Amino acid sequence: MEWQRRNRIASQTLALCIALMAASMETVECAGRSVHLPGGSAGSATRGGAVRQRTHTASLKDFGGVGDGITSNTKAFHAAVAHLAQFAGGGGGMLFVPAGRWLTGPFNLTNSFTLFLHRDAVILATQDMIEWPVIDPLPSYGRGRDHSGGRYSSLIGGSHLTDVVIAGDNGTIDGQGAFWWKNFHEGKLKYTRGYLIELMHSDQILISNLTLLNSPTWNIHPVYSSNIVISQITILAPVHSPNTDGINPDSSSHVRIEDCYIVSGDDCVAIKSGWDEYGIAVGMPSQHIIIQRLTCISPTSAVIALGSEMSGGIQDVRAEDITAIDSESGIRIKTAVGRGGYVKDIFVRGMNLNTMKWVFRMDGNYKSHPDNKYDPHAIPVIKGISYSNIIAKNVKQVASLHGIPNAPFTGICISNVTVQLAAKARKQTWTCTDVEGVSSGVTPAPCASFRDQGAGANPCPFPTGRFTY
Repeated sequence: MEWQRRNRIASQTLALCIALMAASMETVECAGRSVHLPGGSAGSATRGGAVRQRTHTASLKDFGGVGDGITSNTKAFHAAVAHLAQFAGGGGGMLFVPAGRWLTGPFNLTNSFTLFLHRDAVILATQDMIEWPVIDPLPSYGRGRDHSGGRYSSLIGGSHLTDVVIAGDNGTIDGQGAFWWKNFHEGKLKYTRGYLIELMHSDQILISNLTLLNSPTWNIHPVYSSNIVISQITILAPVHSPNTDGINPDSSSHVRIEDCYIVSGDDCVAIKSGWDEYGIAVGMPSQHIIIQRLTCISPTSAVIALGSEMSGGIQDVRAEDITAIDSESGIRIKTAVGRGGYVKDIFVRGMNLNTMKWVFRMDGNYKSHPDNKYDPHAIPVIKGISYSNIIAKNVKQVASLHGIPNAPFTGICISNVTVQLAAKARKQTWTCTDVEGVSSGVTPAPCASFRDQGAGANPCPFPTGRFTY
């Protein structure tokens, strides 16, 4: 499609253009031609996927930054952002992080702002817990994910922002998570671990051309936000590191995730919208989300997960051109009585999977609750789920699909799916309870609750409309 072509071109040119801006060069070589970059161009740096020059650029070194991997740069980051915040209404500011290893505690961004990392720059999360402020839990969760009460701040954060870019010429943000994982496993943490990047109540966000390493827990967490592009991100963590989800849009809308490579100890992408009665009360769905050209390795979790915290609702998710190796499940829906909310209008096509426990998984009895105050009559609605054009090899079981008694998952469509079972596959290739739908051209054949429409029927829809970013 034309919009997809434009978006790919914008993503491919992002690193070059923004790097040149960071260097404050007026005339640059781009696509083999000399291009003049006019100074002082105003407006959003993220609108429509285009990136424009900020009016004011500063280097972290200008604020006393020392890139030796030992000296704390927390004060330097805070001072730099505070200085550039004054230009939010006049074309915005860019903070350039030069080559080096820049140790820091958490810091927040500001409006009309670009954080850009040189290709040899590494932002290192400090292991000095004194530098990690404790903040309130999210209203839609009612508590931290690891513990009741508060949570440690995210390394890079911000709230109520507009027009924010976090990018680099494949620069690195390293959470040094082993410290956090050890303390988590040993029960030594009083609060929930912070994320690498969390932007709240924000609009027009672009995160691109970075490598994220060893996050204490989730890597990228936009929450209560909109108009988000996450492109060409590499996320790496040990495959048994706890809860190191890759990208988790949460109560957010109009999100595009593309051309990302994720190796993690949890879901590569997990779409969420709040937890039980707290998510129901906030009532902010995650919706209008595109995931394309994603590659995932996660032996213990899903390539794409919907939930388990989905109490504000999840709808209109489109995923295509997905590759996974050595992962637990391709697509997983996680919910339970007490969640309320809904997961509906989910469209997935074009998956290439190799070495999986399951291709499809649905759990209507995922019992993790924040407390015992949840409403036992809050029954989630799961309907309108479409999977098509999927090839999978070396799979232990095609599907484990289990809805909720007296509230089945409905409108599930599976077509043009070929699964090659592993040498030691389970004898029962499909297990299904409280689910119903249709199928076409699926091998091995699905459960009887999926009415066969015939090999040539191709009944599963995929939207052709476009989102506006």
